[in-house]
Amino acid sequence: MADLKVKLVKSLIGSKKDQIATAYALGLRKIGDVSVQPDNAQTRGKINKIVHLLQVEE
Repeated sequence: MADLKVKLVKSLIGSKKDQIATAYALGLRKIGDVSVQPDNAQTRGKINKIVHLLQVEE
């Protein structure tokens, strides 16, 4: 199964609480943080929730 490389490129300041919680669940705390996540339905759902804050590579 492939992995996704997820990078936080925009600040979480001003985001809704659930979006901040989603970023933390992906292991992203501050701008520039990178996390490698498994490519599954749960991860895709988290990414879709905060896609405007992320950069995603397969």
